[in-house]
Amino acid sequence: MSEIATNASHEPSYLSDDELIRGIEMLFYAYRDFTSDPDEILTRYGFGRAHHRVVHFVGRNPGMTVAELLAILKVTKQSLSRVLSQLVSEAFIIQEKGVRDRRQRLLYLSPKGETLFEELSRPQKDRVAKAYRAAGADAVAGYRKVLEDLLNAEERATVLQAVDRS
Repeated sequence: MSEIATNASHEPSYLSDDELIRGIEMLFYAYRDFTSDPDEILTRYGFGRAHHRVVHFVGRNPGMTVAELLAILKVTKQSLSRVLSQLVSEAFIIQEKGVRDRRQRLLYLSPKGETLFEELSRPQKDRVAKAYRAAGADAVAGYRKVLEDLLNAEERATVLQAVDRS
């Protein structure tokens, strides 16, 4: 039985089925609009959202290994290999061998990749900043809490540590 059905008669109105569906739908619309500006930029390069995610996480974690990137993205090696190979061949990402383990491939953005990272993140940062300003500090704190609680519980601490490291 779902968490909703067990306590439905005692829940506040914001937990009604209609409100939950509205929240889910708003997430879909917000994601559509949040990704629209980068999607236009990516099209100019012949890239897709998978490229964006790789550029983002390598940009935020310089020197990360391919295994670490796979763990974050939760995609197959084959899927990542296709995207990563293109980003490397077009000089957006640099791969270096690990110092301690030469089998490791450490990933870094090239200057060209850093430019792309900034180009992709600028409209998203502007959109989030505008929404945060309009909502105010209390709403931003509440939003962050909601996002945290949407994360899988077993990965929450790891994700929050990665997000808060800067």
